[in-house]
Amino acid sequence: MSPTKHQKNDAKFIRTALLRWFGRNKRPDPWRVKPTPYSVWIAEVMLQQTVVQAVIPHYNAWMKRFPDIQSLASASEKEVLRHWEGLGYYSRARNLHKTAQLLANQNSGNLPDQYERLVHLPGIGDYTASAILSIAFQKPYPVLDANVRRVVRRLLAIETEDSKSTQQ
Repeated sequence: MSPTKHQKNDAKFIRTALLRWFGRNKRPDPWRVKPTPYSVWIAEVMLQQTVVQAVIPHYNAWMKRFPDIQSLASASEKEVLRHWEGLGYYSRARNLHKTAQLLANQNSGNLPDQYERLVHLPGIGDYTASAILSIAFQKPYPVLDANVRRVVRRLLAIETEDSKSTQQ
């Protein structure tokens, strides 16, 4: 079933309103200044289960020491883990390192721009792959997290058990 003209107009209105709101309210996070596939990947992995304010100094220090895939790939695991200190969940750092080493030996040292290839890399799942593709490659891969679900529920007036506490 295809959307009606009214639904298409609603979708266009909502998209325009959300983009306008984001343009006025987005945070000036360092990974948003000039997003590259590498910087988005690093930021998204650091942001997993970690608040933005805690990530910013770690991200800046990381990017100073490991500005690209090649520098990360050529570092020792010990050094990578030392630069990860304070972020916890050290498997994330090990996966970053492992993936950087894989990419340094294939794909010309670049992150692929195909979803199917990204999700097969260590530590990259649906969310991170979609974020890399949509933010860095400008591809239409929506990122669906709890915040997006909450906004959609509110827009569509969907009441669910878990949305009752988030509708405040």
